[in-house]
Amino acid sequence: MIFAQISKIIDPIAVKLDRWTLEGYRLLPNLIMAVLIMVVFRALARYGGRFMERILGHASQNIALVSLISAITRIAIFTTGLFFALGVLGLDKTVTSLLAGAGVLALALGFAFQDLTTNFISGAFIAIQRPIKVGDIIETNGFIGKVLSIGLRSVKLDNFAGQIVELPSKDIFQKPIVNFTNSGERRVQVECSIGYKDDLSIVENLALSAMKDLNFLNPLKPIELNFMKFSEKSIDFEILFWINQDKIGPGPAKSIVMKAVKRVFDEHNIAFPTPVRPVEQVPTGRIE
Repeated sequence: MIFAQISKIIDPIAVKLDRWTLEGYRLLPNLIMAVLIMVVFRALARYGGRFMERILGHASQNIALVSLISAITRIAIFTTGLFFALGVLGLDKTVTSLLAGAGVLALALGFAFQDLTTNFISGAFIAIQRPIKVGDIIETNGFIGKVLSIGLRSVKLDNFAGQIVELPSKDIFQKPIVNFTNSGERRVQVECSIGYKDDLSIVENLALSAMKDLNFLNPLKPIELNFMKFSEKSIDFEILFWINQDKIGPGPAKSIVMKAVKRVFDEHNIAFPTPVRPVEQVPTGRIE
């Protein structure tokens, strides 16, 4: 009786094992083919990634972008090989389920990380179009600074005040950028005022003569002096000049010009008007 009961349990298991063994022998060629496909596509993914790195390395200096595209290329090639291997094994339904699941997952991640995705896409376009480069001096989003790094997610600026400003790539890509480095030159403006008694022609000649020996000025572009308006106590004018940013920045250049103009005006008794401030009357009370 005991052996009969054991036989009832073992016989179905043996039958299933025999069936699985036969199925295994029948699927063995397909399994070997699937393994070979995965090996081949893994090698293709590796070489494809290296090929993309080599090609994009000549087109872009953004290491992050090159690495991202190379990784995407490897994943795409390897995933294609995986689908082929599953198809060889007759797992077509599994392939369909994986594709559907990947689509749903991509859609969910797109909604969940919308800002992050936007930053990555904007960073990719910045790297491809290259409106700015590392080392450029730019003004954007209310900040002025030197570009330290350009990543896929953000751009870092040195604001010349000891701080590093990190701006999202989408803000750099979507908003205006003033690049002061593309031409290597920059125009600087100095505003001044003189009194009504001074001769305007003499003032202009003195100001221009004070600046003619400054070696950081661009000799190919003339200095402009424009009288702008008659104020209540003065005549206002501006001095516009171009500097070579390789030699000096706009701040030091403006300071040097102001000192030179002030010195030559003092030598010729041309005074800058002083605003008149009304003197407040102190009320006096009668002491009884």
